[in-house]
Amino acid sequence: MTKEAGKKMKMRGGYSVRALSASLLLLPSTAFANPIDSGDTAWMLTATALVLFMTIPGLALFYAGMVRSKNVLSVLMQCFAIAGLMTVLWVFWGYSLAFEDGGKWNAFVGGFGKLFLDGVGVSSVLDGQTIPETVFMTFQMTFAIITPALIVGAFAERMKFSALLWFMGLWLTFVYVPVCHWVWGGGWLGDWGILDFAGGTVVHINAGVAGLVAALVLGKRKGFPDAAMPPHNLTLTVVGVSMLWVGWFGFNAGSELAADSTAGMAMAVTQVATAAAALGWMFSEWVSHGKPSVLGIASGAVAGLVAITPASGSVSPRGHWLSVS
Repeated sequence: MTKEAGKKMKMRGGYSVRALSASLLLLPSTAFANPIDSGDTAWMLTATALVLFMTIPGLALFYAGMVRSKNVLSVLMQCFAIAGLMTVLWVFWGYSLAFEDGGKWNAFVGGFGKLFLDGVGVSSVLDGQTIPETVFMTFQMTFAIITPALIVGAFAERMKFSALLWFMGLWLTFVYVPVCHWVWGGGWLGDWGILDFAGGTVVHINAGVAGLVAALVLGKRKGFPDAAMPPHNLTLTVVGVSMLWVGWFGFNAGSELAADSTAGMAMAVTQVATAAAALGWMFSEWVSHGKPSVLGIASGAVAGLVAITPASGSVSPRGHWLSVS
């Protein structure tokens, strides 16, 4: 190569670098700033569908099998209506009050900046996340759906449908939303460092306390305990529990909000804890009653799922035993 040819190649190289730099400057800033990860988004879309699957039809069938045959459609109707009502209320004000900054009141409740999902668009992403805000909002919506639905089992066959709708709407607004904000939305419990990976406080303690209070206020079912009221169809109950078991992988592993190693570990401990609790209940019943029952092993599985939920992002398969013991 001659000296003159070398100079020409250097000049062409310089022009190429400058041209490339100029073209990069013309690209939209979103080409560099967009934090959305397609893998994380795909997993969270799946997890969201799994959690909704837990309520309809999972929880609906679980409760439907436990009541008397004349009340099956009533329980199914209640769970479906709750799914619809909670969705609308979450869009109107629930999401904003749970996850928007509440200013000087942020320790207790969120703000009104995202009422009716104002500002939640196609390209909006919350700080520190790699999924669209629409996906995060819908994922949290499924939690707001299943938590009130859990309470239904505490007063099955004892509340009018219209009263149930009023109760659930008010409970979501004045109980679930504030507690959700306290733990996950930047409130005072979150500031204290509470460890609630997937809803031990927000979902299970919250719904459990509400169910206990409702049961105490409404009292026993008419005729109980003089008349036996066994579950009318345990097949429905077991099918419902099976759906809950599968859907719970989205509930726990999805709470990582990413497809990473923590989500994988949460899925692993969820499976191990559920299996261990189901077997533990079965063998305990075997020893105490002489034989196991399908309702017992199903109840054990649900107990294991509930017990591992808050710790699913913090323990290993060996450490989960403390959670279910």
